[in-house]
Amino acid sequence: MSDLFAAIQQNRESVLEEWLTGVKAGSRKRGLIDKDLENQASEVLSLIAGAPAGTRLDDTSAPAWQTLNHLLASFSVSGANLGFSPSEVSLFVLSLKAPLFKLARQLNKNNTDELFAEVSRIDDFVDRLALHTADSYIEGRNQIIARQQQEMMELSTPVVTLWDGIVALPLIGTLDSNRTQIVMESLLDAIVQTNSRFAIIDITGVPTVDTLVAQHLLKTITAARLMGAECILSGIRPQIAQTIVHLGIDLADVVTKARLADALKLALERSGRMVVRTSKTGTQQATPREN
Repeated sequence: MSDLFAAIQQNRESVLEEWLTGVKAGSRKRGLIDKDLENQASEVLSLIAGAPAGTRLDDTSAPAWQTLNHLLASFSVSGANLGFSPSEVSLFVLSLKAPLFKLARQLNKNNTDELFAEVSRIDDFVDRLALHTADSYIEGRNQIIARQQQEMMELSTPVVTLWDGIVALPLIGTLDSNRTQIVMESLLDAIVQTNSRFAIIDITGVPTVDTLVAQHLLKTITAARLMGAECILSGIRPQIAQTIVHLGIDLADVVTKARLADALKLALERSGRMVVRTSKTGTQQATPREN
C-alpha cells in the first residue's frame, strides 16, 4: 500500500478538491459543513498518507489507524451537535472513495487484476471508516440526549425560597426513581444552604399518584426530616385524595394541605409568624406573633 499512500501525498491538492466536491454535492447543509470541512478532510488525508510502512487497509482497528479513528469520532460528535444527519456525517467519509479509486486506476492501469484488488481494498477500508463514523455519531447523539434529559429533570425540580426558613419544591409531571433522586438531592441541598426549618412539597402539577409515587414522596419527606426540616405536602386534589385512600397509602405522619397558600400559612404559623393585612395598602405581610 506504500504506492497508494505516496500517491495520496503527491496528489494531495487534487484528491482534497475532488473529495470536497463530492461531500458538498451530497450535503443539504452546505453553509454549515463548509465551515470546518476542508481542515477536517486535509487532516484525514495526512493521517492516511502518513501511515507507517506495512500498514494494511483491511484492519482499521490496528494501532496505526487509531489517531484517524479518534479524529473521525470527534468529527461525528461535532456533526451531531450541529444537527447533521447520520447520512451526511457518513457521506464525509464515503465521498473519499471516488478520488482514491482514481489514484488506483492511475497506479494499476496496466494490471487489471491488481487494479481490482486495490479497488476492493479501498472500498472495504472506506466502508469500515464510514461505519465507525456512524457508530460514533450514534454514541455522541445518545450522550447529547442523556445530557438534555438530565438538564430537563434538573430544571423541572426547582427549589424556591418562599420566606426566611421556608422553602418550596413544586413538582410537575410524573415521578420516577431517577427524578426522585434529583428531587431529593435538590431539596436537601436547599435546606442546608438556606438553613430552612420548613419544606413544602407541592404536587399540584403531578397528574397521578400511585403507590410508587407515594413511596418516592415519603422517601423525600423522610430524608428532609433527617436534615431537621419539617415537611408539608400540598396540592392534594379531591381525585388525588380518593386515589390515596383507595390504594391504602398511609400518610398519617405527613402534614397535607389542599393548596400551596395553606401550606405556606401553616409554615409561617409554626415558625412564629402570622399574616396580617395592613390598613393602608391592603396587602399582607408576615409579622412575628406576640406571645
